[in-house]
Amino acid sequence: MPNLPPLNGLRAFDVAGRRLSFRAAADEMGVTQGAVAQHVRQLEAHLGTMLFDRLPKGLALTPAGRRYHGRISAAFEELRAATAQIKPEPGKVLISVTPTFAAKWLIPNLPDFAQKHPDIDLRILATERVSSFHSDGIDLAIRQGKPPFGAALDATLLFRQEVIAVAAPTLVKGQALPLDPEILSRLPKIHDSHDLWPKLLAQIGVPDQSKRGLQLSQTALAVDAAVSGQGVALVSRFLVLREIHDAKLIELGHAIANDAQGFYLLSPRNMASKGAVKEAIDWLTSETGKQR
Repeated sequence: MPNLPPLNGLRAFDVAGRRLSFRAAADEMGVTQGAVAQHVRQLEAHLGTMLFDRLPKGLALTPAGRRYHGRISAAFEELRAATAQIKPEPGKVLISVTPTFAAKWLIPNLPDFAQKHPDIDLRILATERVSSFHSDGIDLAIRQGKPPFGAALDATLLFRQEVIAVAAPTLVKGQALPLDPEILSRLPKIHDSHDLWPKLLAQIGVPDQSKRGLQLSQTALAVDAAVSGQGVALVSRFLVLREIHDAKLIELGHAIANDAQGFYLLSPRNMASKGAVKEAIDWLTSETGKQR
């Protein structure tokens, strides 16, 4: 492979570029500091350009080194993902969920999973983007939507979509429930990326008369803002069952009509019956079934 730089040099450069220290890179790689420095020098000689500025205390990437490191680190990450696909770790399950689902349902329920399955390493990838089972190396995903999700996927309904209006008790103290629509229209609204307030207000036949509101990017943040008394939030009921039970939030008696969307557990058909993944699926369907 005459066109490729020395692979040991690339590996040393990748780690040293992240740590900005030959010593720290050596500790991570399990070699000597001198070996890391030599590999980087050989790579620089091969490329004919300096990748690092050697400073009295550590390293700094040169402009060329910064550009090169971005692509090299991405290449190594792709190699790690490809290797994980062909050589899975026994007992490891990687699940992709939205940040809100992770914060408001999955993480609070993890102690139960850990107690029942101490030998399974459940790892969480919290992201709003659509994850790839192949390139991201994930085993399971939980997403909101409507079937079908594709012939290659098994889809299991975990929660039906039921959006309710909730607020801190102090915000509506002394008001009868269900809350009068005119009163609701005047309360401050907490908005998230789903932007469901226009739909609910149209459904109950009132305009938005609130003098202030709060715009947030995630539903989990909207829930936290509602708990702190900053306004009324529209959220899926199952995400706030804990806060309602603890009297941190109360349901105001207004909900958005079900639009057939739900939260589904997705898995590749050829993975569903395998070991730790199957145990994670069974736990998720059992726990969510108790809370529906």
